[in-house]
Amino acid sequence: MSVKARTDRFLKKIRTLQGDPHYIALGMAVGVFMGITPTVPLQTIIAVVLALILKASKPAAVIGTLTANPLTLPVFYIGSYKVGKFLLGDPIPTDIQYESVAAFLKLGTDMTIAMLAGGVLLGLVPGIATYFIALKFFQTFRGRLKNRKLEQKDEPDTLTLPDKQLSPEKP
Repeated sequence: MSVKARTDRFLKKIRTLQGDPHYIALGMAVGVFMGITPTVPLQTIIAVVLALILKASKPAAVIGTLTANPLTLPVFYIGSYKVGKFLLGDPIPTDIQYESVAAFLKLGTDMTIAMLAGGVLLGLVPGIATYFIALKFFQTFRGRLKNRKLEQKDEPDTLTLPDKQLSPEKP
C-alpha cells in the first residue's frame, strides 16, 4: 500500500470519529501524551483507560498513540531520562552508552523513575497542543459538514417549472 493510500485511510479514520469536538480532541490529546511517555508496550492500553476515566474518545486516544513510532522512541526515551534526572536533581551519568533502547533500560529503577517523570513533562506540551489543534480541526470540520447538509436541504429536490404554465398543444 502506498504512503498516499495509507495517509488517506488514516485521515478518513480521523474524520469519521464519533462525538463532539471536545470529546474527540481530549481523546487525541490523551493518546499523544501517552505516545510520548516511556510506556511502551502499554501506552495504548493506558491511553484507553485514561480516556475512559476522562470521558474522552477511546478510538481517538488509540489514534493519538500512533505518534510514537520506532524512529522517535529513542529520542523521547533519552529525552525523558535526561529531563527526569534534571527534575529529580540527580546528575546524569556521562558514561552511559546509548547504543540501544535495551542497553538504556538496563539502568534500573532510578532510570525508570527518571524516565517516567521526564516523560510526563515532555508529554504535557504536545498533549495540550494536540487538544487545542484537534478541537479547532473538529469544530471547523463539523461546521463545514453541517453547512453542506443545510445547503443540500435548501436545494429543491425537483426541478421547478417557469412561471408560465405550458399548455398542451392542440392538434
